[in-house]
Amino acid sequence: MLRVSILCSDPAHPVIAWLERWAADNDERADISILQKSAECEGGDFLFLISCHQIIGRDIRDRYRYALVIHASDLPTGRGWSPMAWEILHGADNIVVSLLNAEDGVDSGAIWQKRRFALDGSELLDELNAKLFEAELELMSWALENCAKTSPRAQEGEATTYPRRTPQDSQIDPNRPLFESFDTIRIADPDRFPAFFTLRGATYKIRLEKLSS
Repeated sequence: MLRVSILCSDPAHPVIAWLERWAADNDERADISILQKSAECEGGDFLFLISCHQIIGRDIRDRYRYALVIHASDLPTGRGWSPMAWEILHGADNIVVSLLNAEDGVDSGAIWQKRRFALDGSELLDELNAKLFEAELELMSWALENCAKTSPRAQEGEATTYPRRTPQDSQIDPNRPLFESFDTIRIADPDRFPAFFTLRGATYKIRLEKLSS
């Protein structure tokens, strides 16, 4: 049986429930542990780094046959932080999700496989996450089935890097039309990193709910 570790450093991240479902669906072919700290990575066949913001050194990666990252951009374009959010703010109508080797350089490893999903421009964060997490689980399943019988390919082309997003990136100018701010609002996590604006001496959190589609 395969030994699989999934490292997600944020216990409040919405992907956790999806990872637990994937672990349950694959418990007959793999011994799967969902971890929050790199010190818990004891070794095995696969280490998946999912929404992991810890530095995972070679000493930990070498405990596994495969140490893999899943990143929501068409690498080498869009290395770095919060790629799906930046892609949407730049007008993307589809998102590419890459499965790659974890290396010391951020998102620089060789690529095993990619998935793509379309956007219609109306999705709120929970809908965006559902599409992203489904693609991530597909890539994890692909890895279990295929890594032993295929090889990754080096990244080709010019690399670009997205900066780390801060709470200030979710601040809305109340004087701008809603249309211009809509994408910033819909990609913001209303619980952890909400969109907000300041008006008449007070600051307000924004929460969107879709009434129809």
